[in-house]
Amino acid sequence: MRTTVLVADDHAIVRDGLVSHLSMQPDFEIVGTASNGREAVAQALALEPRVAIFDISMPELSGVDAARQILAKLPETSIVVLSMHATAEHVFQALEAGVRGYLLKECAGGEIIEAVRQVLDGRRYLSPKVAEIVAEGVGSRSAPSPIDSLSKREREIFKLVADGYSSAEIGKMLYLSSKTVDSYRSRMMQKLRVSDVTGLVKLAIQHGLTSLY
Repeated sequence: MRTTVLVADDHAIVRDGLVSHLSMQPDFEIVGTASNGREAVAQALALEPRVAIFDISMPELSGVDAARQILAKLPETSIVVLSMHATAEHVFQALEAGVRGYLLKECAGGEIIEAVRQVLDGRRYLSPKVAEIVAEGVGSRSAPSPIDSLSKREREIFKLVADGYSSAEIGKMLYLSSKTVDSYRSRMMQKLRVSDVTGLVKLAIQHGLTSLY
């Protein structure tokens, strides 16, 4: 039986490159692709892939939050994330979400096949640099992330605000009124101790929830 794989990345060149590379394996079948986190969740729940490969910084929903939502309903799906971030905070957030593999984008092309095969065997795969961070232990993440104080809904809205969506647009996506979105937004900003959208965007970039490009 061929291994079904879902690939999600907001950069078409990266996404197409991964699909091409993975498709060369006769026992892999690419069943779907996605260009943002929310689409990735919808595709995963519909297709139930054996493996899902996500960029960690995607529009609408980060790879880590997408992983949480998928694994809550599809615990048998193994998730591998790709990232430009090699900090302890990013790595531990991903591992705590249930991700089985963490690769750095700079070397993902050469490692992705090995990573997928290892997670299929029930093992975890970490890029060498990432493995070094984990080996140093949780001491490097002694201070809790302010993002951890947010509820699931607040994290969603935080991500969407940082991506530049208005309250009305967010309301349509999440089936909420603009007033409700504004209430979540106000409470979220209090928890994060920021006073404006610029502060939210800076915080989102620091924690890998959005990017500058």
